[in-house]
Amino acid sequence: MQFTKMHGIGNDFIIIDGFRQAIRDPSALAARLCDRRFGVGADGLIVAAPSTVADAQMRIFNRDGSEPEMCGNGIRCLGKYLYDSGACRKLAMTIETRAGVLALDVEVDGGMARRLKVDMGAPRFDPAQIPVASESNVVTLEVEGRALRLFCVSMGNPHAVTFDLYPEDDLFLRLGALLERHAIFPRRANIEFCRVNASGGADVRVWERGDGPTLACGTGACAVLAAGASQGLLPREATISLPGGALDILWADDGHLYMTGPAETVFTGEV
Repeated sequence: MQFTKMHGIGNDFIIIDGFRQAIRDPSALAARLCDRRFGVGADGLIVAAPSTVADAQMRIFNRDGSEPEMCGNGIRCLGKYLYDSGACRKLAMTIETRAGVLALDVEVDGGMARRLKVDMGAPRFDPAQIPVASESNVVTLEVEGRALRLFCVSMGNPHAVTFDLYPEDDLFLRLGALLERHAIFPRRANIEFCRVNASGGADVRVWERGDGPTLACGTGACAVLAAGASQGLLPREATISLPGGALDILWADDGHLYMTGPAETVFTGEV
């Protein structure tokens, strides 16, 4: 089986061509191949497949084999893969995801896709749509003896964003694991710990549902901008800085969030 290893600001993926080969059990394959000691190593596995409603379909699986609704860094990587491989040589393409059909604009340099802009759709604040078991999308949870105010938002997948704490490693690992599986989140949640920085954007540490600590999260960066702007902490256009790099996020007048950032091919191989 041929594969391509890619990353979006450190959030790394194994891309499998599902146009030409059948993947019988992608969940089990993800758990095996994403293992960093016994497999290829990645945050997730992406299967590029045909679609009847878009240029391609993206199915993504976390390291634990679970299938999330969407992945912002993953969709940029898939867009670059489709363009560079010739599977979809368009500067404007559409990708079918479990969160709907999303549009991508491709910036090309030297015949290769370098940066991609994704229409991530409108953020959802309805607790039932996120989902969060609360009458409000803003909740305060007591974890390890401290109260954290969390702004919950869906970007097709559930996020809980706090500007109350930007923790060091040990605390980040403990709180991330506890909050992801808190009973208030029926489908678990991605957790973003944030602080406003001197440039007017935000520094963010992400605990990703099904993966744990990751260097970046595209849907998470969008959730942070939506949460920060809703609370008057951030402007509607800002750079969100994550451990692996930065993403430019715009909450446009049409209500949609637009994410722009790079995607890189690391290597290709056979397993």
